[in-house]
Amino acid sequence: MTIESRLSELGIELPQAAAPVASYQPVVVHGGIAYLSGQLPFIGGTLVTGKLGAEVSLERGIEAARACGLMILAQLKAAGMLEQVERVVKLGGFVASTPDFTDQPKVANGASDLMAGVFGEAGKHARSAVGVPVLPLNAAVEVDAIIALRANR
Repeated sequence: MTIESRLSELGIELPQAAAPVASYQPVVVHGGIAYLSGQLPFIGGTLVTGKLGAEVSLERGIEAARACGLMILAQLKAAGMLEQVERVVKLGGFVASTPDFTDQPKVANGASDLMAGVFGEAGKHARSAVGVPVLPLNAAVEVDAIIALRANR
């Protein structure tokens, strides 16, 4: 089964891959590993902004992290690498949050659960989930990724 067919089976339509907002590449490949820059949460074309523990609910934060995961997949597709994914190695979840908010791991599960749902066992990964005071463009969540790729055949 292809990843595209798995996405279709799950009813997932990938967003358009976002253009970089600064001086970086969305995807860099070195030694069979794809390093994906942090992706921001766009839902319905609108950036999810604010802080968890204040104006953003836990549920909305989980949705935002999932949206970041969808953008990671969109970037892989735009780079022609979606069907080459061998394993999701690591995700890094950054959650804009108030000092007393401690559910960053629950928020990051939005992206983690997506990867496991799409890639199965190969989508289960190592992860960091940290709280930060602010993210670019006042985004609520940002997720980056390290992905192992199969060699082209």
